Amino acid sequence: MFKYGQDIGIDLGTATVIAYVKGKGIVLREPSVVAVDNNTGEVLAVGKEARRMLGRTPGNIVATRPLRDGVISSYTVTEKMLKYFINRVCGKFIFAPRIMICIPSKVTEVEKKAVIDAASQAGARKVYLIEEPIAAAIGAGLDISRPCGNMVVDIGGGTTDIAVISLGGSVVSSSLKVAGDKFDEAIVRYIKKKYNVIIGERTAEDLKINIGCVYPKIQDMEMDIRGRDLATGLPKTITVHSSEMLEALTEPAMQVIDAVHSVLEKTPPELAADISDRGIYMTGGGCLIDGLDKLLQEKTGINVMIAQDAISCVALGTGKALDNLDVLDAKKRR
Repeated sequence: MFKYGQDIGIDLGTATVIAYVKGKGIVLREPSVVAVDNNTGEVLAVGKEARRMLGRTPGNIVATRPLRDGVISSYTVTEKMLKYFINRVCGKFIFAPRIMICIPSKVTEVEKKAVIDAASQAGARKVYLIEEPIAAAIGAGLDISRPCGNMVVDIGGGTTDIAVISLGGSVVSSSLKVAGDKFDEAIVRYIKKKYNVIIGERTAEDLKINIGCVYPKIQDMEMDIRGRDLATGLPKTITVHSSEMLEALTEPAMQVIDAVHSVLEKTPPELAADISDRGIYMTGGGCLIDGLDKLLQEKTGINVMIAQDAISCVALGTGKALDNLDVLDAKKRR
């Protein structure tokens, strides 16, 4: 069955790729992991299947995440991954699709070009870019076209994007490379230092999701994990508590809060007053760490809300922005 080229919105995340098709909603949600055979350069698996291979591959197979800190670190692998996802979403098409891709708010021209080139090579007819905080604000249901301040903190896998948005654009923005991945790395370091045990990225992520917190919990939770004992070199099981996770995650959480603070300091007073009334909106998978909203509220004194579908917010916003592609094209032609 041939299809005409569709309009696709892609949240090209460091941890997850989410695709939105105009008229259908979210049609794909896969980890941004690719397994490649080093000898032939052939892609063996993409997404969930490739994620299962992380840290478990023989010498000739490499399972990698082609995006690091919100930008492309391996161009050819990103292109192959995009091609695979576009083909899965579109099937066979007569016209190539128009694609809108999210990027962190402070990327360089070179990094922007890499995203555009990778999407074009992967089969896009035309590529548009949208800043992540703006897409997140649209996805969270905020009316960003009005002349009043909205503050969005989007914590993804590789970057945290903070922006004050008014009249459809960002007035003050900041992007820092502290997000979900850095939380995982902090857990790996903590377990190594305290227990002399090495754990993998996936185990650290499981700890973060299940018992991770950045604000004291009423009830201390625990979880058993396995790793390699550095002293004996043998596998070892240890029990980790959420109070230890609080200790491990406080430092990266405070870096995010300091960045929010510095954006607030640069915000014009009228918009700061709006934010004080309307509150701060948090989006992205990283904001779901237990207690992060409470900690931010305590440190800033401003009401903090987590968006309804925090993980999909950016993709939903990109999808809604697709409705204006014809307007964008008309502007360019003028």
